[in-house]
Amino acid sequence: MTIESVALSWSADCNIIVGQAHFIKTVEDIAEILAASVPGAKWGLAFCEASPPCLVRTEGTDEGLVAEATHNAMDVGAGHSFFLVLGPGVYPINVLDRIKACPEVACVFAATGNPLELIVARSDQGAGILGVIDGSMPLGVEGPDDKKARKELLRRFGYKFG
Repeated sequence: MTIESVALSWSADCNIIVGQAHFIKTVEDIAEILAASVPGAKWGLAFCEASPPCLVRTEGTDEGLVAEATHNAMDVGAGHSFFLVLGPGVYPINVLDRIKACPEVACVFAATGNPLELIVARSDQGAGILGVIDGSMPLGVEGPDDKKARKELLRRFGYKFG
C-alpha cells in the first residue's frame, strides 16, 4: 500500500465539495439537490463508480465545471468518491445540509474554496480517501480587530444580521 497527497484543482471563484457515497443513484440525486436548492446555478459533478464497469459518472450544468470535477475524480480514483464543483456565487453553505442528508452520501470530506489536498491510500484493490488538508495552517489567534472584521464580513455577505 502507498499513501500520497493529491492536490485538487478547480476554477477561481468556485468551491468544491468532496465526499463518499455508496450507490450510482448518487449522481442523479445530487443533481436534483442542486436544481432544487439553487436554480440556475452552474456546477459540475463526477462520481467514481466502485463496481464494474467502474466508470466516472458525471452530471452538471456547465461543461467546464464537469470537466474539472472529472479531472479531480480521475486523479484521486477512489471508489464511491464524488467531486462537486460549484460555480461562482454558489457556496457549500447553500447545499451542504441537503447533500449530507442524501441517503446515499456516507460522508463529506471537505467543502471549501481553499487549496485542497486529499490524502489517498492506494492498494492492489483500489484507492481510498484517508483525509484532507484544507487551506493553510493558522498563523495566530484572532484579536479584537480580527473579531470585528469577521463579524462585519458575515453581515456583509448576509449570513448574520444586526
